[in-house]
Amino acid sequence: MANVLLVLWLSLASAQAVSDERGLIFNLDNGELCLQSAQCKSSCCHRTSGLSLARCTYRAAENQQCSPQSIYGVYYKCPCESGLTCEVDKTIVGSITNTDFGICKDPGTLSHKME
Repeated sequence: MANVLLVLWLSLASAQAVSDERGLIFNLDNGELCLQSAQCKSSCCHRTSGLSLARCTYRAAENQQCSPQSIYGVYYKCPCESGLTCEVDKTIVGSITNTDFGICKDPGTLSHKME
């Protein structure tokens, strides 16, 4: 089993090394099928339901629904764009089912409101 995983890992690494711009496994454009967010240029592999195929898509913009970063690598709502934070009330069930959703906010705006 360990040998199979090693061969698979080496195959993925060599496939990435061969690709300069876009690969079959990594560096995927929006709209392409994915299994993990790490494969996408946008860093978001999104699916609409548990039975749908996941595709690379844009990260959530300010005031859009979002998911906090998770270990699953596939999201029902994408994480926020760079510089924004996903304001969400996390729950145990939501963490397990990947359904803790929030709203993307600019951390600079949040600190100004508190002053």
